[in-house]
Amino acid sequence: MSSAEPVHPDGLDAAVLKVAGVVVLGAIMSILDITVVNVALPTFQTVFGSAEEPVSYAHVAWTVTAYTLALATVIPLSGWAADRLGTKRLYMTAITLFVLGSALCSTAWTIEALIGFRVLQGLGGGMLMPVGMTIMTRAAGPHRMGRLMAVLGVPMLLGPILGPILGGWLIQVASWHWIFLINVPIGLIALIYAWRVLESDSPEPSESFDFLGMLLMSPGLALFLFGVSSIPQEGTLGAPRVWASMVVGAALIVGFIWHSFRPKHPLLDLRLFRNRQLTVSVITMFLFAGAFFGGLLLVPTYFQEIRGQSTLHAGLLVAPQGLGAMLTMPIAGTLADRVPIGRITPIGLVVILVGLFGLTQIGATTPFIWIMATLFVMGLGMGATMMPLFTAALKTLKHHEAARGSTLVNIVQQIASSCGVATMSVLLTDHLNGSPTIAGSSQISGLAGGLTEAEAGILSQTEPEKYAGIAKALQLGSDVAERGLVQGAAAFADTYWVAWALVALTLVPALMLPRRRRDEPAAPEEEQDTTAAIPH
Repeated sequence: MSSAEPVHPDGLDAAVLKVAGVVVLGAIMSILDITVVNVALPTFQTVFGSAEEPVSYAHVAWTVTAYTLALATVIPLSGWAADRLGTKRLYMTAITLFVLGSALCSTAWTIEALIGFRVLQGLGGGMLMPVGMTIMTRAAGPHRMGRLMAVLGVPMLLGPILGPILGGWLIQVASWHWIFLINVPIGLIALIYAWRVLESDSPEPSESFDFLGMLLMSPGLALFLFGVSSIPQEGTLGAPRVWASMVVGAALIVGFIWHSFRPKHPLLDLRLFRNRQLTVSVITMFLFAGAFFGGLLLVPTYFQEIRGQSTLHAGLLVAPQGLGAMLTMPIAGTLADRVPIGRITPIGLVVILVGLFGLTQIGATTPFIWIMATLFVMGLGMGATMMPLFTAALKTLKHHEAARGSTLVNIVQQIASSCGVATMSVLLTDHLNGSPTIAGSSQISGLAGGLTEAEAGILSQTEPEKYAGIAKALQLGSDVAERGLVQGAAAFADTYWVAWALVALTLVPALMLPRRRRDEPAAPEEEQDTTAAIPH
């Protein structure tokens, strides 16, 4: 078999755009389903619980956690499976699993059944993004990756924004079943589209399967993320459910790292870190994703719990962030093919810092227009950061490394986002519990149907109509409610300071990204770096 790299035209031809359409459809389904369920959690409490056997909020939250853990578990398998089965066959299999899981979710009769079906859905969804990126990388070639990554970035931006809006609307006009059933027609269209458009590639079954790597990496990643995701529920790192899972998971991951350099064809190719540009890009991406997505998660929570907005209104108020990113992402994607990444990403991070600083100043009565403008600025920075980082990580890889590289990048983003969400949630909970007015409302927890003391304390003050009974039982006066709102808003602001500091820290590796084109004069040691050469 020839090892020559395929030759690609310079422009985005019709064939490449058709392939991008297939991948975008899969990405929309996968990313939307990460967020669309968030607004349905109270509905699940009502549907699957009863007065005799109530279902706690922490219990129904596992419909989100189980999906995320399934995503993280299956991602390491996608690179190996793509080489063995072929990207077209694997991509269609992933769509089939996702559609089947979605249909089964709509038939769930208990919360446990729903959680189990979400795992099946996540096994399919977890392969859609990395395999889709592999297909796009091979179809476009390195010199067009920036422009195609900008196309793939659209569902990445719209998913977190449209997910809560779509979920709330479907539950309101139809029922909770439709947040899953809506995936069925989209999935069938994507399946037919993939069968017609994607070219059959030749599998490479010469690689042996890394059984030991799978037994170390997949359970280790799942256990570690399980422990991290349990921190907000347990409230402390000292809980056995948290530390035991994280310790065992971390031990398995360390064992995997040690093992992965031994076999010729490891499950996850850590040898790719010999590529300096990929290594710096991955470190930058990890810090950025953890800080940005962890902080962004708190925005709709602030709108609902501090400002008393509905879920639909909160989703609409978050929309300026996506609009800002949509403006800069296509520009950044085009520039990433022409300008060194090191001249783009730091600028995006500085813009994010400006926007995040605005969120560190929020209070209980901050004008919505100010917050929306702040989110718009953050979106501008995010659009100039996300896709260039993906491009920087993948564009120096050779054709046969594409599957392994995209798997590595997706794992890093998934772990970073999960850790960031858990960390910011823990910090916010600690700040809320440290507020005398909120933490002192000890009776609320038992009356609010499974909410934490902090959550129920704020809700009783910001939604007096809904929680009038709780407020009356606690004899909350207007002065107490006002203090609770001020302290709650301060808890959010303090948490955003941590996110701001993490983004500032991200500037350190970002400034190490290449700041010179490959055809510009380079230092002697850089000229000898053959691992970073881009095929022309």
